[in-house]
Amino acid sequence: MLIKRPVSEVFDAFIDPVITTKVWFTKSSGKLQMGETISWTWEMFDHTVEILVKSIVPNERIQIQWGENKNALVSWDFKEIDENRTFVTITNTGFIGISEEVIVQIRDATEGFALVLANLKAYLEHNIELNLISDRYPNT
Repeated sequence: MLIKRPVSEVFDAFIDPVITTKVWFTKSSGKLQMGETISWTWEMFDHTVEILVKSIVPNERIQIQWGENKNALVSWDFKEIDENRTFVTITNTGFIGISEEVIVQIRDATEGFALVLANLKAYLEHNIELNLISDRYPNT
């Protein structure tokens, strides 16, 4: 997803829960820091996940271990196009289960991260909170 903001601003939006809580989860136990375990909570779904920050390369890459599955890794890669445009790629690996279960996990992750990126784009470029995550399942 191309986000028309400087790479440092886009990168910091994923590090700092003050921004991330406007576009993804609703509560966090803190900023992402290398080697730290952080709790992210989606209050509207009564769901919390523990993440372990595996690596941070400022303005280039963030990698976390997601939840209980030690093989579940999520990486954000940030490519500076120019001083006001950043391309963000999210890669999620380590799905487990039989084929049908893995397909569902991949579909849900792809949809979820696409919504996060769309939310972030709207927020950083236009200061609009779209609430795409909370509105994903309106009956919960």
